[in-house]
Amino acid sequence: MLALERRKRIVTTGFSTNYGRDENVKDSTDSPTPAPSNFLGKLFDSLTERGRALLGRRESPLPASAAAGDLAILAERLLSRRGEASGVALARSLLEAIASANESRRLGFLTNLAERFGPDAKKVERAIEACRNDWAGVSAMEAVHRASEPRRQELFRRLNLAPGGTAALLRLRETVLTNLGTHPELKTVDADLGHLFSSWFNRGFLVLRRIDWTTPANILEKIIQHEAVHAIRDWDDLRSRLEPTDRRCYGFFHPQLVDEPLIFVEIALTKTMPAAVGPLLDLARAAIPAADARVAVFYSISNTQKGLEGVSFGNFLIKQVVEDLARELPGLKTFVTLSPAPGFAAWLNRERKAEGAGGRSAAAKKQLDLLDQDGWYREAGVAAEVGKALIPEAARYFLEAKSTNGRPLDSVARFHLGNGARLERLNFLGDISPKGLRQSHGLMVNYLYAPKEIEANHEAFAEKGVVAAASSLRKELRSRPPAKTSKGSGGEAENVEK
Repeated sequence: MLALERRKRIVTTGFSTNYGRDENVKDSTDSPTPAPSNFLGKLFDSLTERGRALLGRRESPLPASAAAGDLAILAERLLSRRGEASGVALARSLLEAIASANESRRLGFLTNLAERFGPDAKKVERAIEACRNDWAGVSAMEAVHRASEPRRQELFRRLNLAPGGTAALLRLRETVLTNLGTHPELKTVDADLGHLFSSWFNRGFLVLRRIDWTTPANILEKIIQHEAVHAIRDWDDLRSRLEPTDRRCYGFFHPQLVDEPLIFVEIALTKTMPAAVGPLLDLARAAIPAADARVAVFYSISNTQKGLEGVSFGNFLIKQVVEDLARELPGLKTFVTLSPAPGFAAWLNRERKAEGAGGRSAAAKKQLDLLDQDGWYREAGVAAEVGKALIPEAARYFLEAKSTNGRPLDSVARFHLGNGARLERLNFLGDISPKGLRQSHGLMVNYLYAPKEIEANHEAFAEKGVVAAASSLRKELRSRPPAKTSKGSGGEAENVEK
């Protein structure tokens, strides 16, 4: 009923994207504003139809039975076209044909892109030869650069001109990423899309917007769908995270994807630094006035676009939100996260099984063996014994356990430490949900974002791999052999907490 009432209210009020407006002014639900996308959509449709007329084409795209080769032929035709109107029409037709093709034909088309739409080898050879003859010539160097660019990149640029082109290309990269494991030849296609997206989704094109209970329902549904850290159970749960005076949510939006955030962060305003997520998500909790808060807690960060994997803007999001909150609420003195530790339980399990058991004492081994008991966390005495051994192990995990490239094993730690945060506190039984127990034995982490230390911490981590950590955490380390380097965990930090 709540969702239905909400949808009715949104339908009657309309929606404005409000790009370029004062971000401190909320969207009004009292003054209906027509969606600007209607005019732009009609303009694009008009341009496309004119292009179709010039081409003598019908409105319908290639049939769903179109083979991968047919898609490749249409791609070649698009690259050869010089007229803008006809080019937009062809781009739209190709995108429609890709969308209607079955999985096998779509994969065949991607393979064609990898094999037939790379750089023109003869042009590259000629450009290199010309460069050898005129090594100091700027034009010769530029010619090598232009010749070495894969034809796929120009194809993607032209596809991006079609209405909905950006969203379609994001879906195309999702297909690429899904099939990379079994089709490594698609790595070149993935690299080209990733290269273009890093420019198209540059921070300069992104708009920070607050998301609250007055935000249109179609955007709120995206928040429910893509929340990756603490699942949102229903609309009442969502309302408790957005409407109270001590809750905030912000997201980055892109002009080509106005109806969904690319990434969003959920924030709790509290009086003290929290050690557990349960009380923050409790529907029955009593809200406090925002002006009384002294701590801003970033308890969930989620991406919404798999196609933007590897394109990092989560660091910009947190830093800008810190600045905005500090300006809005001068009483806030501390900015921390309450983060999961997604790799901790798996790492500890490997360590416990390893020969020699990592130099642990017999007492520590016995305490950790209690983790194998069902419901161990429900019994206070058992949990207390586990905690005595678990926290020192967690300190080892974050401060000593490294991947083959010398970075922390934990993906969330890599993200926050890379952003300039400090490892501030380890919280035993901070998340006793089934997911929290499964991935970290309930452990949660506070990372502190101290504005005056962020840049120095970031530089130390980026240049030397130094982990900024509170002295109390370093004291937890036991005088025993350091944690071993793990293979296969050297990937870059993800820009989402999981």
